[in-house]
Amino acid sequence: MNDAVTIGSGIAGVAAVAGVASAALLARRPGPYRATGHAIARPDDLDPLPGALRRGLGGLTVPVTPGPHGELYLGPGAPQPGRTLRRLVLSPLFDRIRSRGGRLAPEQQVPYRLVVEFTGANRDAETLLRAYRMLDQQLRDHAALLSHCDHDRLTPGAVTVSIAGIVDVRELLAAEEVRYAFAEGTFDDIGSHAAPPGLVPMISEPWSRRFGWDGREPISAEERHLLHAMVRSAHEDGRTVRISGLAEADRQARRAIWTELGAAGVDVIADTDQRGLARHLRRHPVSQWVAREPLPARTVRRTSPRPTAPRPDRRRETV
Repeated sequence: MNDAVTIGSGIAGVAAVAGVASAALLARRPGPYRATGHAIARPDDLDPLPGALRRGLGGLTVPVTPGPHGELYLGPGAPQPGRTLRRLVLSPLFDRIRSRGGRLAPEQQVPYRLVVEFTGANRDAETLLRAYRMLDQQLRDHAALLSHCDHDRLTPGAVTVSIAGIVDVRELLAAEEVRYAFAEGTFDDIGSHAAPPGLVPMISEPWSRRFGWDGREPISAEERHLLHAMVRSAHEDGRTVRISGLAEADRQARRAIWTELGAAGVDVIADTDQRGLARHLRRHPVSQWVAREPLPARTVRRTSPRPTAPRPDRRRETV
């Protein structure tokens, strides 16, 4: 669809400048790829992808708001031309992967994790459904590069897309025999037949949901044991774990929490403090699972899944 919305030409000019700046930033040489690091874009960030890629972070959570005809828009306020998810995130991300032979970086071993978080005051079910259908269509244009699930069989790709912020998204996704997006989960989904890994491959929670430690004093033995036990249970259930840090903590407290998350084997550490997180992971790298089905070494043009031999254990298929 046409991204244009009828507003003043001055705003359109700002959007054009932002697009040029985005392209310039994407062209800059990124830092070493940190699969564990995950950027959380702030609601007022109009172009969050370039910074996250430049810092080598292995994922991005981006808040979006449904606009006219189901298109998804970034940034606060009313939808603005040029600020669509497709233009600012999806197209540049997949173009970069194609230009590099199917990976964001030579050392990429697990999918880039893109979380699309539906926000905004309009929670009308029909509006959200129309927006999801539009997103699904846009994702299928890049099917060969996406992690997908075909009749409950997970196949990793260069990018895994998760949906957050839609209450009924699990029902929408479960109805699709082949899906190119997944639902966000919680630790309550471990062992749930209603939320199998093929539907909810990643558990995603903020630190404060289950833990009271604020990073300023040493963590208690009880909370450390609980963290390790929960992460281990999630891995044994075939899921990856993403935990975000404290939203209003200083950097020293954040670093303490990041350190504990890394020691517990958390797969994805998410935070709005992208610069601090990238620096911390550079100094304290976290070992990663390696997907049993490796990511493609070059761009694959076919849209149908590649046949593979049956595997007895799916627990380390990192999606």
